[in-house]
Amino acid sequence: MIAILGAGKMGEALLSGVLRAGRRPSELVATARREERAALLRERYGIETVSNADAAAKAGTLILAVKPQDMGALLDEIRPHVGADRLVVSMAAGIPTAFIEERLPAGVPVVRVMSNTPVHVDEAMSVISAGSHAGEEHLRLAEELLSPVGKVLRIPESLQDGATALSGSGPAYFYYLVEAMVDAGILLGMPRAAALEMVIQSAVGAAVMLRDSGEHPVLLREAVTSPGGTTISAIRELERHGVRAAVLEAIEAARNRGRELAGG
Repeated sequence: MIAILGAGKMGEALLSGVLRAGRRPSELVATARREERAALLRERYGIETVSNADAAAKAGTLILAVKPQDMGALLDEIRPHVGADRLVVSMAAGIPTAFIEERLPAGVPVVRVMSNTPVHVDEAMSVISAGSHAGEEHLRLAEELLSPVGKVLRIPESLQDGATALSGSGPAYFYYLVEAMVDAGILLGMPRAAALEMVIQSAVGAAVMLRDSGEHPVLLREAVTSPGGTTISAIRELERHGVRAAVLEAIEAARNRGRELAGG
């Protein structure tokens, strides 16, 4: 049985994906802080909702989807019910596996996950890392759980803060760019709706080409950039304003802030 402890937006998205992948509602339980939220999950998915302690006692795989600031209290609550035969999957940003391992009985395998908001449309980027007691079979189980809602990549835990900055926060960077491009369209006299439609479809098309062609992004950009044309004029302005350097510094700043938050 799989238990999702803290079935908020991310937890619910994973729950929905697991069910779409073929799991039966009877194979899952969930917990929620508020009864009205629990009632909604029962009505929407036909699953059982229980207390955190009951979920930990029942399930072989525990997915911890609470907010980082709530993790310590949750671990204290479930500790008496978690043995080394369980798998604990943490989706809490910035919480290292060592933090969880120290608060659970010895030998409990922990896998750390950083996913992102496209989990809601089954296009998430999830990166996973094994704790000190997790082996190949535990990573495979985590991959099976996460693959219905997007792509899964294994990385060393030392890179998790960087992954949080790059792909965890990544959708926000793209939305920011889309917002700026739409504003540019309005500046050029286009209606907002038309500008937004053009930018969205350009972004979707470019992303699919990048994913499916196997080409390096430089080559794809060069294919659009004719000598003396409009695109190279735009690229020159982006370079003149230091956009590339700003992106590097922004993602590094996000990584550094993640480390600060993890350190308390």
